Amino acid sequence: MYAVIDLETTGLRTSWHDKIVEVAVVHVDKNGRITDEWCSLVNPERDLGPQAIHGISAAEARRAPRFEQVAGHLAGRLRGRVLVAHNLTFDAPFLHAEYQRAGIQAPIDQAAGLCTMRLASHFLPSAGRSLHDCCRAAGLPPFQAHSALHDARAAAQLLAYYLTAAGSPPPWAAVVTAAAGLTWPSFAAHPVVAVQRRAAGQREQHFLARLVDRLPRLHEPQGDAYLDLLDQALLDRHISATEADALVATAETFGLARVDVEHLHRTYLASLAEIALEDGILTPDERHDLDEVAGLLGLQQSDVDQALAAAATSIPQQRRPDTWRLQPGDTVVFTGAMEPPRWEWEEQARAAGLQVGNTVTKKTRLLVAADPDTMSGKAKKAHQYAIPIVHPTAYQKLLAGLTAAVF
Repeated sequence: MYAVIDLETTGLRTSWHDKIVEVAVVHVDKNGRITDEWCSLVNPERDLGPQAIHGISAAEARRAPRFEQVAGHLAGRLRGRVLVAHNLTFDAPFLHAEYQRAGIQAPIDQAAGLCTMRLASHFLPSAGRSLHDCCRAAGLPPFQAHSALHDARAAAQLLAYYLTAAGSPPPWAAVVTAAAGLTWPSFAAHPVVAVQRRAAGQREQHFLARLVDRLPRLHEPQGDAYLDLLDQALLDRHISATEADALVATAETFGLARVDVEHLHRTYLASLAEIALEDGILTPDERHDLDEVAGLLGLQQSDVDQALAAAATSIPQQRRPDTWRLQPGDTVVFTGAMEPPRWEWEEQARAAGLQVGNTVTKKTRLLVAADPDTMSGKAKKAHQYAIPIVHPTAYQKLLAGLTAAVF
């Protein structure tokens, strides 16, 4: 009977190339009962816009299906039903635009659907416009805002409240009849696996767990390519999902099993321990850094203790130098919604003697991203040119090292 939808998007206007990043559909029968629901993240293949509002990380979205991959499945959930949303004038154009991009003329028209926000003026005249205010005025329970599934469920409950208040048949019976007669074009509905957003506090599986577990180690791995990639990934002391994928792919390309990679990780940690003890003093900051790297590599504090003990008694050997530094005149580029505003970061960079670029080129030294897993055009270029991508927090440390060297 009814398909209640909610969308999370990269922005507010389809004309600005904003796209859907999460879609939810809740089915409601003529009596207001919820009979089914479905939700998935959608990979927009671009930056995610106001992440502080919708709370979706690029690490989650980049592994989700693209809209054209869910289009057929979604159509099956909308076909023959009245489209319902809280602020349908926002959701319907986005849905229509996505189908158009996929080459499908879907019969999605806000005039042929129901808007729970507009209906509130009849059933909840004292309520505000927001879904939260309408639900509160209707005596409905609170919900998690800016999550497509939670918002769609709340809108479905609000619709059920209206159905009860309106009686049978509802004043929009003609809309129900018209929706049942809409003709959807015929196109394939490919199998799709919905990708859900992670629960708050839920951590992603460590990338080591995705490698082949082979014992014992059969050879001394030739892991220079892997270690070079690890150098770049650990520049900001954070391994993003994108970098984790690249490390796994590199290990598989060179036939490195999990035990081989663990050996490389211990070798890498040993090199850092030797560098930390080069002056004979281990500072608290150096110990914290070693513990942090060990955690990222799937190692323990006891592994750090062993690496330091070995470094303290070993004869200095040729080590992997920790040489990546920002230099005066280097070009840095910023991407994503930052706090404070991006222009302040750019002014700070210029004051430190750096060049600020608007786009990523082969001459760019560093890309600073609010979300290091961003799928923005700048990030795609950075990956293409093997330019490091770091979080603003890590960039500040690099900037501090630059200014300390200059002064």
